[in-house]
Amino acid sequence: MEFKHEPVLLKERIQALNIKPDGIYVDGTLGGGGHSEEILKHLSSQGKLIGIDRDEEALKAASKRLIQYHNVIYVHGNHDNIEQILLEQHIQKVDGILLDLGVSSYQLDEKTRGFSYMQDSLLDMRMDMSTGITAKDVINQYSEERLSKLLWEYGEEKFSKQIARKICKIRGTKEITTTKELVDIIENSIPKARQKEGHPAKRTFQAIRIEVNNEIAPLYETIKKSVHCLNEHGRLVVITFHSLEDRAVKNAMIDLQGKCTCPSDLPYCICGYESWGEIINKKPIVATEEEQKINPRSKSAKVRIFERCNKENKIQK
Repeated sequence: MEFKHEPVLLKERIQALNIKPDGIYVDGTLGGGGHSEEILKHLSSQGKLIGIDRDEEALKAASKRLIQYHNVIYVHGNHDNIEQILLEQHIQKVDGILLDLGVSSYQLDEKTRGFSYMQDSLLDMRMDMSTGITAKDVINQYSEERLSKLLWEYGEEKFSKQIARKICKIRGTKEITTTKELVDIIENSIPKARQKEGHPAKRTFQAIRIEVNNEIAPLYETIKKSVHCLNEHGRLVVITFHSLEDRAVKNAMIDLQGKCTCPSDLPYCICGYESWGEIINKKPIVATEEEQKINPRSKSAKVRIFERCNKENKIQK
């Protein structure tokens, strides 16, 4: 299957990176290579791009798309391990990092991956098919209490308890193995009158996908690690697609910027607070109405930008 993906807020993100022609940049979520191609267009032959993805199919697709470029390093890995990845490439610091969080259109559309509630397939949902637990493991092995908590925290599913209870009842007689079986359980757990706002399985599938791929728990630390890997004036640009991701990114950036605790009447800072840089956009960049009409996935998108500065250069009061 062809790896297709319509990048959201692409122009805005590339501009936000403030690319230097001879710089080193990281696309931490390579996907089909759409973002990387735009970065490479701004780089000279002396510049370098490191493309990271845990999906081997994405790496194959991106390498074909970017075949004309000879300054790309492809890494099968997880952006959560960015420090180790750069160390293995003998790179100390980079000039920019781009993270596009969430699942790609290809992964949703690919029948064998089990991400979509619109197609029947085996319950998998792993971005990295070579390792880790599957959606089937989560559905059939987690306790009712753990499932309910998972659906509520990661999916904000109001009927989490009912769905978890139904899952445990059904799996008591036979193992749940397909997306269709799970969708049927969800539809039978939510009152018909409450199934008018989008597909009833949307929140549950999101929650399970996040759990399988451990998308939220390490994110706060990943943002901090990424900033630590930047050269001075290097930028981290992150796009999120739901509130849990955005909250983790926002909180990490706020903590990285630091906060002066001196009395407001002091003309300069004496508290010695630590700052790794500055949040460039106080409010996240969102898609225009025009883009939202063309690409519905952009409706929930938020872009946040952080610029690294020397720790000695405190943010002015």
